[in-house]
Amino acid sequence: MTGDKIRVLIADDHAVVRDGIRRILDDEAEVEVVGEARDGREAVQKAQDLRPDVVIMDISMPDMNGLVATRQIKAKAQDIRVLGLTVHETPDYFFSMLEAGGSGYLLKKDATSGELVSAVRTVYRDGVYLHPAVTKWLIQDRLSKGSTGQERKSMEGLTPREWEVLRMVAEGHSNQEIAEMLHLSPATVQTHRANILQKLGLHSRAELVKYALSRGLIRLEQ
Repeated sequence: MTGDKIRVLIADDHAVVRDGIRRILDDEAEVEVVGEARDGREAVQKAQDLRPDVVIMDISMPDMNGLVATRQIKAKAQDIRVLGLTVHETPDYFFSMLEAGGSGYLLKKDATSGELVSAVRTVYRDGVYLHPAVTKWLIQDRLSKGSTGQERKSMEGLTPREWEVLRMVAEGHSNQEIAEMLHLSPATVQTHRANILQKLGLHSRAELVKYALSRGLIRLEQ
């Protein structure tokens, strides 16, 4: 992902939604909308042709839904970030989007223009955007569920510094932001992340975020 501006592709089957998102992003000097897609299949093709930095992806679309489209986009270009924008406020859709390779989940009914722009910036910087209304519900739901002995053993294998990095990744911070907050180099943060994945038996950032959420490892303000 290079260039002076964040290049964005908007994928939504409703023209009025695409127009609204475009108007919001067009007001941002650092963002350039490079294209629009009306369904998942078109989103995959345009992502391949236009190589945007970020795809704003509706989940419920005809022909091919946003989850399938996200999986296909990430399979062909890992560097493209996908931000889910949806009406679905349920854990199944949230986790499915993360597992498909998405970097965030934004609710249409609650999202403000400022939040949309912030989410685009966050995922562009290799962060993970977690909508507070969704994550608070998920964390509360899973705090009541105990971990197995094997899970507790894996968690105890993390160093204090790895716990810090795990929490910050789950909160959506990029490597650069974590490095600045902990006074480390980005390379050291990346090493910590790799060690965390290995110790917990995980294979991607999405799985790491899911793990942290399911264990109630992060706290969000009321």
